[in-house]
Amino acid sequence: MAQVLDRPPVRPVVEAPTAGRRTAGRLTLPTLLALTAIVTIVPFAAMVLVAFAPPSGRTFPDALNPANFTLENFSKVLSSSDIPRWTVNSLLYSLVSVACVLLFASMAGYAFAKKKFPGREIMFWAFLATLMVPFQATLIPSYILVAKLDWVDSYWGLIVPTLANSQAVFLMRQFIMQLPDELFEAAEIDGAPEWRIFTMIVLPLVRPVLATLGIFVFLWHWNDFLWPLVIGQSGKMQTLTVGLATLQGQAVPINQLMAGATITVVPSLLVFGLLQRYLTDSIAMSGLKA
Repeated sequence: MAQVLDRPPVRPVVEAPTAGRRTAGRLTLPTLLALTAIVTIVPFAAMVLVAFAPPSGRTFPDALNPANFTLENFSKVLSSSDIPRWTVNSLLYSLVSVACVLLFASMAGYAFAKKKFPGREIMFWAFLATLMVPFQATLIPSYILVAKLDWVDSYWGLIVPTLANSQAVFLMRQFIMQLPDELFEAAEIDGAPEWRIFTMIVLPLVRPVLATLGIFVFLWHWNDFLWPLVIGQSGKMQTLTVGLATLQGQAVPINQLMAGATITVVPSLLVFGLLQRYLTDSIAMSGLKA
């Protein structure tokens, strides 16, 4: 009888990607990124060009010639509107909110991450559930509460309702959970009080995350439109976003509107430029932890 030999299974032949496929794959991502960059930059560039372009009376190509650029649109919009007052309101609204949100979020995140107390998980998930509720759903109840406190058309009504930020608390809690427990145990053994542990251990370690979160919170409040529109019922409490919207309804020339929009963008660029290093550090730290 012939002996039956077991033959190894035949493996399917996998064709190696051709040079053309590899080249197409490499070109697709840069092309998509380039198109995304163009779509993002073109509106911003158009805004700046129109803001510096001379007033009406020139043809389109000649008006966008850098040699003809002027600051006349900026001077006119600053003199004919209350932009300085709106800028002060926006800065107060944004900076005070950033400081308070970072303080409250870091304290709450530290408590939820490293402290054990009854109902911690239930309280955290209940607090986190507010992320599922859109702001428009709580707009009317928030306004009624602010009106009963007589805070309408005031900085209290503008700032205080925006200080409870569940997303900021969640981000801080997730980051602080990555910190080793040995640091806090050693501090407790040495007899360090809670406020010293928080200020000397937690805050220095979460500085990149605080800077990153500060950028986003600043941009959220600086670009906020709906809540300042509802609360700021008089011109003295209007922010830049609301003020520019009112200018649009006053038949202001497009050059001056774009000049006002350019002024609005400058603080955001400054904040991002100053804190960019901390933003990259935060991304690098999150990558190392992953």
